[in-house]
Amino acid sequence: MRCGVRESGGGWRCAGVRWPGEVPELGWRRGGDRRVSVLAYGAGLGFRAVGERHCVGARGNACPLGAVVPGRSTGGRCAECARLDRAHSVAADTMADDPRTYRVYLAWFGPGMVKVGITGEERGAVRLREQGAVAFSWLGRGPLMAARRTEEVLRVALGVPDRIPYAKKRAVRGQLPGAEERAGAVAELYARAAALEGRGWPESLERLPLEVVDQVSIFGLGHESALARSVRELVDGGVVAGRLVAAAGPDLHLAVAGGGVVVLDTRLITGWDLAAESGSDVRVPLIDIGGGGVQGGLF
Repeated sequence: MRCGVRESGGGWRCAGVRWPGEVPELGWRRGGDRRVSVLAYGAGLGFRAVGERHCVGARGNACPLGAVVPGRSTGGRCAECARLDRAHSVAADTMADDPRTYRVYLAWFGPGMVKVGITGEERGAVRLREQGAVAFSWLGRGPLMAARRTEEVLRVALGVPDRIPYAKKRAVRGQLPGAEERAGAVAELYARAAALEGRGWPESLERLPLEVVDQVSIFGLGHESALARSVRELVDGGVVAGRLVAAAGPDLHLAVAGGGVVVLDTRLITGWDLAAESGSDVRVPLIDIGGGGVQGGLF
C-alpha cells in the first residue's frame, strides 16, 4: 500500500483531506466505519478510480438514493444531500441559539487575496488549514451572532469577499512572497479591522491581539516546482500517482513524471472507490492553473 491509499476490495471510499492538527490526513468511510491515513511529504501516493462516483451523503449519513454524481462536482453530493448538509451548517444562520464561543479570523491566501471568517473556538486553526490560508490572525471571540455580525460589518467596510475560489489560490501558491511580506499583509488588514471597533462592532465580541500565524511550513510550500496543472475530474480507470510534496486545504501537490507538479483537489475524489496504484503517472483530464486552458483526454 502506498501513502494514504487503501488496497482495493475493502469497499472503502475516500472522504478527502482533513487537518485535525498540523499534519494532513485522508479520511475513509465504509458504511458506519471511519478510518484515516496520515500523509507524509516526500512519500508516494497513487490510486486508480473504479466504477462510478456516488454521493457521499450528508451529516455523516449515507445517501438514501445512492445517487451517482458528476466527476467535476467538488461537493460530491446529490442535490438533496447538499441541501440537508448546508441546512445544518453555521453558514446557513439556522443556529442562532448555539451556546459555543466563536472566533473571527483574518486570512491571507496570496497577494490581494484576503477574507474575514468565523469558526468555532474549540476547532482552533483547523478551519484555516482546511481553507488553505497561508497566513492568518485571530481578531475577536464571542457568541455566534456577535461573531457573525462582526464578520458582515468587516466584509462591507473593508471590501473583502466572503470566499475566494480555490482556483485563484492555486494560481498564486507557487509564487508566494517572503514571510515578512506575508506577515505585513495580515498586520495591515488587522489594523484596518481594529480601527472599526465601536462602529458596528458588537460589544459582546472581545478583540484579540494581533498574532500572525504563518502556515507555509505546515503546508510544505515553497520548495516544489511551479504549479502548472490541476486535476479537472476523475474517470473510471483514471490514474493519479506521484510523490506528495505539499498540501494546502483540500489540495495535494504531487510531483509526477517529467518533473512537474500536479494539484489534486481531494474534494474530487470523494465518493469514488479507489484502488492503490504505484509509479508516477497521471491519466485523468487536467486543466492549466491560472491560464484556464483545458488539456483534454487522459494523460
